[in-house]
Amino acid sequence: MRILHTADWHVGKTLKGHSRLDEQREVLREIVAIAREQEVDLVVVAGDLYDTAAPNAAAQQLVVQALTALAGTGAEVLVIGGNHDHGAALDAYRPFAAAAGITLVGTVRTAEQGGVVDMVTRGGERASIAVLPFLSQRYAVRAAELVAQLPAQHNAAYDEQLRGIVRSLTDGFRTDSVNLVAAHLTVLNGTFGGGERLAQSIFEYSVPASIFPADTHYVALGHLHRRQMLAAPAPVHYSGSPLAVDFGEQANTSVVCLVEATATTPARVTDIPVTAGRGLRTLHGTVDELAALRDTVGDDYLRVFVREPARAGLREDVTAVLPNALEVRIDPEFAAPVRGSRPSEGRGAERSPSELFGEYCRDRAVADPRLDALFARLHDAVTSSDTGGAR
Repeated sequence: MRILHTADWHVGKTLKGHSRLDEQREVLREIVAIAREQEVDLVVVAGDLYDTAAPNAAAQQLVVQALTALAGTGAEVLVIGGNHDHGAALDAYRPFAAAAGITLVGTVRTAEQGGVVDMVTRGGERASIAVLPFLSQRYAVRAAELVAQLPAQHNAAYDEQLRGIVRSLTDGFRTDSVNLVAAHLTVLNGTFGGGERLAQSIFEYSVPASIFPADTHYVALGHLHRRQMLAAPAPVHYSGSPLAVDFGEQANTSVVCLVEATATTPARVTDIPVTAGRGLRTLHGTVDELAALRDTVGDDYLRVFVREPARAGLREDVTAVLPNALEVRIDPEFAAPVRGSRPSEGRGAERSPSELFGEYCRDRAVADPRLDALFARLHDAVTSSDTGGAR
């Protein structure tokens, strides 16, 4: 059996207000091409199809087109909900998706109600897949009661509750099938990619890799955006995101995982690079130094730390030489500390707005006569009697 494992598409994600939908389209087109070329039997998308629980129409259209195209390769397609997805909304589309050869599991279910997906691939191999969409702490107790039939224990640790759920879902694994787990969660000792939602990735949301039973041929994980394998009784892999979602992920390698396994042999995993999408890069330097790098950055999106004091027009000077600079900051070495000082003793209300603005600029090491002149003109405009204000 040949399985393609991918996750964390985050379709609809913007970068510093810049849409990346065209890049996401090219990335998903490449993944479909890989699935077709490799003649995979099963595609597992381990959560976070979207970047938000309320994706816009363009993002939804792209995901539907991609999943339909994956099913069109002849592969079975299994998709689970991630913490960025609206699980109940995915479940609402289950009947439509099933008609297209796509299995959607948005929320945690019992084995009998879809928590375990049994299928026979086009090659005749049998697969049994335990599916665990993202589960918040808020609903962990309820899910443990539903799936594992455990008594309510609101003080039980998150990992204990998930351990019971995984045990219940994998109890029916067979010796004559390829046994898989697809889950969206944080495994202890996993390395963050840099763009995850930390509030739902912290220690309280982590589980040990030992919760996955040894008779599992492969565990397909989503949630951490860095490609990695974790030490465990079974092969536990994060595919990582196929497109770096933020500058914190600029060093990540974008891949999908090709998994080959039979009921009687261990899984063999091959990383296939995903080359579509623009790179992300961080640069440091003065404006002149940055200008000298202009021909080395290609079409990468840039985060720039300027090694000069703040001044009016600095961002414009940077973007003039580096049009793909989406974020421009002052290098911390050149940024004056914000003192948060109060007006000097004995001199508060009597100081003019120009004096207060001047002190604000001095506290931040901003010295630019043009800025002072601009402030003076704006102050004059808003206090002038001909602006329509009170008279």
